[in-house]
Formats: sequence, structure tokens, C-alpha cells
Amino acid sequence: MIIPVILSGGSGTRLWPVSREALPKPFMRLGGELSLLQRAITRSLPLAGADGHLAVVTNQEYFFRTRDEVQVLKAAGSADAGVQITQLLEPQGRNTAPAIAMAALWAQSLNEKAILLILPADHLIPDESAFQARARDAAKLAADGAIVLFGIQPTAPETGFGYIEMGDALEGRSARRVKRFVEKPDAARAMQFLQAGNFVWNSGMFCFGAGCILEAMQEHCPQVLETARQTWEVARQGMDAEQLRIPAEQFAQCPDISIDYAVMEKAHNVVVLPSTFAWSDIGSWKAVAEQLPADEQGNTALGEAILIDSRNTHVQSEDRLVAVVGLDNLLVVDTPDALLVASKDASQQVKEVVAKLKASGHEAARLHRTVARPWGTYTVLLEGPRFKIKRIVVRPGQTLSLQMHHHRSEHWIVASGTAQVTCDDRVFLVTANESTYIPIGSRHRLENPGVLDLVMIEVQCGDYLGEDDIVRFSDVYGRSSPEPAAAKS
Repeated sequence: MIIPVILSGGSGTRLWPVSREALPKPFMRLGGELSLLQRAITRSLPLAGADGHLAVVTNQEYFFRTRDEVQVLKAAGSADAGVQITQLLEPQGRNTAPAIAMAALWAQSLNEKAILLILPADHLIPDESAFQARARDAAKLAADGAIVLFGIQPTAPETGFGYIEMGDALEGRSARRVKRFVEKPDAARAMQFLQAGNFVWNSGMFCFGAGCILEAMQEHCPQVLETARQTWEVARQGMDAEQLRIPAEQFAQCPDISIDYAVMEKAHNVVVLPSTFAWSDIGSWKAVAEQLPADEQGNTALGEAILIDSRNTHVQSEDRLVAVVGLDNLLVVDTPDALLVASKDASQQVKEVVAKLKASGHEAARLHRTVARPWGTYTVLLEGPRFKIKRIVVRPGQTLSLQMHHHRSEHWIVASGTAQVTCDDRVFLVTANESTYIPIGSRHRLENPGVLDLVMIEVQCGDYLGEDDIVRFSDVYGRSSPEPAAAKS
């Protein structure tokens, strides 16, 4: 029984400004119809088999967005309805070892002999059939007690990946023993590894039995396993088929450590399975550009772009035309609220921009101008002294929380659809081309009772317009009150 476990999350640093903390890399689409997370799910589902299971390990903050991604796949017929997809929801990231420990305990509760296939959500693997064939080879090895790492055959002297030096071949198997792990090398060492022929990239994909990895953790990182077991005993009481909410108090005690350091570099039964299918971890904008078709000058583009007298340049635009002239080896990434211009050779330094934004408290490190919420989206259109204007879209049948603001009033103008409004003791409808006013201190709620999207303009006025000015009295999505900063109700 293979259970794919997809690790989905991240802080959105290397692919800023498109990837951000509130909408990290797994949700990026990179010019295609499906997000990286959706692609990971669709290539993994055939491995789960009929009536099987698949898990997505992610942060609690991404539950609704992940659920929506899965629902889109099901509606399009891309997700097998017979496979149960469960979200394992972390209250905060504690690295891969605690996440995998929780996934193994969950999988073992389903089937003692479960084989786990651990897959990061943000990888790109175009040849899904080749990947699936290699994953089944790995599962056979795992069924015999091996901890299997997927090693990708290098095609260039990459300095952004860790490497594995392969040892002797297993008798009668295509896997090889792991001789040693090597951290990300400099260019000279990377070229030596490429020329040696017995080094592969460490892909971060693994396959092992649930019981096998738990035994290895008991031997090599017992504190991780002990705290994971304590966390599991609390979490399992409230789990259902759709989600397992991991309790914050217990999970915070888990050591923050990767599975590589905790187990892979210590266990005796670790093997590497060399793989030749095309693979990328999309770890930089340079890597994004390498996945796209280039023109005769080596330029690539996503969105509307004009390139004149430019070479080896990548341009990406979300909602407006970008023209570049006379550029060489540059990255230009344009979003509604932030623009990145960088040398391709410095693409790994983009994370330093995010570090500076976080240090200054700038919201562009976390949020886009358009923010996804469980009920729909909101977009900040304009902001100034004592006012903020937003475009709000509420999906059919969705309801915002019953709430109140201490410092601002709100004017709501319906552009299309129908709004059901609660304002103190009144409940009434507001239709297209109508408006209403929500005074400071009023308990209010917005609902969409219709079958079409509700689109409205909200004008906020007051002496403080921060998103943390909210008291929530009831909420169908189970969110706490007051809401954390930078999250609209």
C-alpha cells in the first residue's frame, strides 16, 4: 500500500515577489493551468491505487487554499474520487523530521504495512510516467526494509543542490548504497562531481515503510519520535477523513530538524535510487526560466512582454505589459505591488530581499495585493491617510464572520451579485448598484446567498485601518478572535 505524502509549505523567499509567505511556491502556476501542488497531486494519485490514501502536510493557514486546489482537480476529473486526500495541518513548521514522523504515525494507523512516498509539493517533473515507474521500483525496495532516496542524475554542475556519492550496487537491484552526503558545493567541486559519474543530486524525495522510518527514528532521533507520538495521541482524537489538526502545544516540543540530519545520514539501511527523469526543484527564478521555451536569443517570458535587443533575459508579468530593451542575463518579475530586477547569476540572493522586508515589517514579504481567504478574495485598490478601498469577492454560499471594528467604519457598494448584510439587529439584502454603511462598533456580517460571485467595493474610513482591528464573535471557518495582523475577515 503506497501512500504518497506531499510536503507543502515554505516561506516564499527564493521566488519572491510571486511566492510569498501567505501564498508560497506550491500554489504558483508557472504559466500552466495547474499549480505545482496540483501537479504533485495528479502525478502521485495513480501510485495510491483505487480506494487508497494521499496526505498533504501543510500549515493550518493553508487549509482552505489547499482544499480549494483539491476541489478544482476533482471537478475537472483530474483527481480520482476513490482516493481519500487528507491534510495533516501543522500549527507551525518544525522541519521535515517531525512532519514525516506525524505522517508515518498517521499512515500506520491506516495500514501497518503502509509504504510512504515523501514528495515536496514544489518540484516539477514533466515525465510523470517515468517518475511513477521509478516510484514503484522504490516501493519494492522499501517493502524489503530499505530507506530509499531518489537521486537525480546530474546534467550540469549545479551549486544549488546537495549531492549524494553512490557506493556499491545492491545485488540484483538498480539501487546503490549511500557512500556519503555532500552539502551544496562551489562551482569547482560541482564540476568534479559531474565528471566523476558516481554523484547524484539529492532530490529530497524518499520512500520507506512507515514502521521502518519509525524504527530508524527510535534509534537515531528518539526525541523527535517521542514528542511526535505524544502529539499524535492528542491529534488523533479529533481527526477525520479530510484533516488531522496537529496540536500546537505538543508539536512545539518537537526538535526542529530535517529528516536528512535526523535519519538519512545515520541509518545503515539507506540506499539511493539513481533516476534519469527530468526534475527541478524550481529553487530560483533562473530555474523557472530554464523550464520555459526560449527564443533565438535565449529569452523567456510569462505574461505580456516585449524584448528588444536582449539576450538570456527572463520577463514575467501578471497584469500589464513589460518591455525591456538592451538587457543581458537579467530577471524581470513584475507583480501589482512589487517589481524584481536581478542578474540571473544572483538569483539565489532574492531571499535577501525578503529578509530585509521582514526586518522592516513590510507586508510585501507576506501578502500580495490580492489575498485569498476561505470565503473568496480581497484586493487593496487604493490606500491613503484615514481611508482604504478594497474589491471584495465572496463565493456563492460563503459567509464572513460576525465581527466588529473599534477604529473604522465601512461603506459597502455592491457591483454584482446579492449581499445579505447583518448590521446589529438588522438583516437585509443589498443588490447591484446599491450600498450600505457599517458604523464603527457595529456587529456586522456579510454573506453571499446567491449562486454567482458577490463583487463589492469596500471603503474603510477611520484613524486606524490595520487588518488586526477586528473582534470576531462567530465564524464558520473556526478562526480565532481577534484575528492576526494582515488577515482580512
